[in-house]
Amino acid sequence: MSSSDNAQYADNQQVSGKTEVSDEYFAGFVDGEGCFYVGFSRREDLPLKWQVITEFHLSQNPKGKNVLEGFMKRLGCGYIKPNHSKNPRDKSLVLIIKERKDLQEKLIPFFKKHPLHSGKQTDYLIFAQALEIISKGEHLKREGFNRIVGLVFQQPNIRLKKYSKEKLLSS
Repeated sequence: MSSSDNAQYADNQQVSGKTEVSDEYFAGFVDGEGCFYVGFSRREDLPLKWQVITEFHLSQNPKGKNVLEGFMKRLGCGYIKPNHSKNPRDKSLVLIIKERKDLQEKLIPFFKKHPLHSGKQTDYLIFAQALEIISKGEHLKREGFNRIVGLVFQQPNIRLKKYSKEKLLSS
């Protein structure tokens, strides 16, 4: 099933405030439309001059906003905004969770209980490991930061990153 098929299928589901949606449905929806993001940003005020960014995104077209709202309500965190607000043709929406406490205390436990069944499970595990390193403050030391970089760049489906692995490890 393609990503667009997933979205169309989701639109046809009776997801509303009146219908109880199963956690398995939400997990399956994330399998198709979710993103566990770990990235890096240059920050001169930090000890290693790098910030580790962790965010969860779940995208959907406007007709499926109720799915995003339902998952946000289920987890008790996050916010919904236009996915690409500068592109007037893109009307899709995105649920974003970026508060580390919410990621660690709400999102991670949800997927421990309701595992993903696609390649996103690997992305989730890397994301969870990165959050664990961060929760211990180890990302502020070279060894912990390097572990996160190694985890991110071991992903088989890694997209182009603004910074290369070599740049992150050498600076």
